[in-house]
Amino acid sequence: MFLVAIAAVVGYIFWLTSEQLGRELAGTISAEVAGLRERFESGGIAELERAVRARSGAPGNSLYVLVDGSGRRLAGNLSGVPGNLLGSPGGGSFVYDRETDLGREERHAVGVAIAVPGRLALVVGRDVEEQQTFAAAVRRTFLWGTAVIALAGLIGGLLASRALLRRVDTVTEASRSIMTGSLSRRLPVSGSGDEFDRLSHGLNAMLDRIEQLMIGLREVSDNIAHDLKTPLTRLRNRAEAALGEAAGTGHKRALELTIEEADGLIRTFNALLSIARLEAGHGSESFSRLDLAAVAREAVELYEPVAEAAGYRLEVATTDSPAIRGDRQLIGQAIGNLIDNAIKYGRPSASPGIFVSVEADREARVVVADRGPGIPSGDRERATKRFVRLEASRSEPGSGLGLSLVAAVARLHGGGLRLEDNCPGLRAVIALPRAPAQDGTSI
Repeated sequence: MFLVAIAAVVGYIFWLTSEQLGRELAGTISAEVAGLRERFESGGIAELERAVRARSGAPGNSLYVLVDGSGRRLAGNLSGVPGNLLGSPGGGSFVYDRETDLGREERHAVGVAIAVPGRLALVVGRDVEEQQTFAAAVRRTFLWGTAVIALAGLIGGLLASRALLRRVDTVTEASRSIMTGSLSRRLPVSGSGDEFDRLSHGLNAMLDRIEQLMIGLREVSDNIAHDLKTPLTRLRNRAEAALGEAAGTGHKRALELTIEEADGLIRTFNALLSIARLEAGHGSESFSRLDLAAVAREAVELYEPVAEAAGYRLEVATTDSPAIRGDRQLIGQAIGNLIDNAIKYGRPSASPGIFVSVEADREARVVVADRGPGIPSGDRERATKRFVRLEASRSEPGSGLGLSLVAAVARLHGGGLRLEDNCPGLRAVIALPRAPAQDGTSI
């Protein structure tokens, strides 16, 4: 757009200059014709011939020729009447030869042919070689100027865009770090006071306020969890102690149920605390290089007796062995949660198989698939929220935190949890970034 605007402005200036020169040239020729007409009217052909001869001998760019009916030149500095001026009352351009120090050369001119009484013809013209040279110089200047402006604009645009993109990249990097849980991170400020600095100051103030609120909320949640976890543990211990002393069957059953409820509440608070720590970014400091297939096989071995007791056949396929960076215990716990969900909500009578596989391409994936009722597509995103239990699972024990914990673990490792249709059943996928190899590629 910048080049088009410059081309339009320079083109208009060039056109305006050419028009002005053309009008001045036409005005000069018209004045010459008027003067020669007056000389003819006052002195006839002889006076006209003397005037043409006198003007032809004067230095300058004026061109004249006076010829008789046979085409013989009577006076003037042109050899004859140019053919393209004959029959053109408005005049036109033509080429003529002129003697110079370097010999004869062709030059361009414009002129008009006028019929003179007595079967004579008069041509009045002007040499325009200098004007054409000037026009060519202007065209060259325009082309070179446009090229220089384009190059300068391109270089300037690249430098400006690189500086802009560097600022955008630093803001993006800081934003990603904040999204992973580093709420103490702030957007960089260069100190120039430009729009990016003003935006960063505003966002940093907002982040300060969010961090304060999150710290307060986390402290309240942690305090509540710890304060309730301790009396629940004491309640469970006392119930267990009373169970050993209970004599009646009814009392023993009541105490057993009390212990089970206390265990469930303790597990819920432990899960809440784990999710809070994961979403705050705690645990990433212990990341190391892991073989994802080996972690999946360990989780399968751990849950294999539970699956067999529930009537399932737990199968694992680990043809790929992608390396990731993460916490072995957290990844194993996430895979175990998915297997536990498949055991709880699958249908062993319809299809007793639960399949765990490890896949790899640009990312590493652990897939846990069952043949149960699955989750409707409209409820899959909601199923990963805390304490969400769908209607089909309300009769089963649990707190609705299993998938929330898996999603939090995946986010901590830079990946995500996807729930897909297994036709029938549910296909739960933990997608994780692959660890870079020593040469910089992912393995």
